[in-house]
Amino acid sequence: MERRNAAHQNDGMSATPLPLIAIDGPSGVGKSTTARRVAARLGWQYLDTGAMYRATALALQRAGLSLEDREGLERLLAGLDLTQEGTRIYLGGEDVSEAIRGQEVTRLVTPVSADARVREVLVDQQRRIGSSGRWVVDGRDIGTVVFTEACCKIFLTASPEARARRRFLELQAKGGSPVLEEVLADLQRRDQADSTRAVAPLRKAEDAVELDSSDLTLDQVVDWIVAKHLAHP
Repeated sequence: MERRNAAHQNDGMSATPLPLIAIDGPSGVGKSTTARRVAARLGWQYLDTGAMYRATALALQRAGLSLEDREGLERLLAGLDLTQEGTRIYLGGEDVSEAIRGQEVTRLVTPVSADARVREVLVDQQRRIGSSGRWVVDGRDIGTVVFTEACCKIFLTASPEARARRRFLELQAKGGSPVLEEVLADLQRRDQADSTRAVAPLRKAEDAVELDSSDLTLDQVVDWIVAKHLAHP
């Protein structure tokens, strides 16, 4: 179901929009998978901002640091070396694409991604990478904070129940033994944390178009976004 915002305000858009597709939305809605597919379809590149925050959380964990250790955090951020090659994320030259998906990193990433000091450093890196355009980028503040001048902004959503079912099946496919009620409760906690955090809370950009994917397949979502971009390049 498509819901258009009646007032398409400027929201920081420049006179010449950046050729970049920003996909925002809540946890578990399939933003990353969708963004990768859209990028592949258009022949563009995909920037995994979520993996950048996860890699930062992993770096903190490995260093034995907490967000309360101001000096230690500043030193870590000053030397943070994150790169992306294809769909792989590297921390200091090490491929950490699998390590950042561990349960401990998953628990740490919400407070890490809400920290203003972390966000300042990573947003600067993201803007530098995406400044040339022809990127598909997903996250929770891409269209509202990071790339306000993006030519195409999508707010991808789905009901908590639909997102929980998808995450449940994904965890099962990986050999886990998830409990659907626990998966749903975790998503609801993350929704609350993301939408109420002090820095760059999750919200729909004024000039974004919302797509409710509750009853859509992944292919249908990708087709819709590609068609939306091609209609208004």
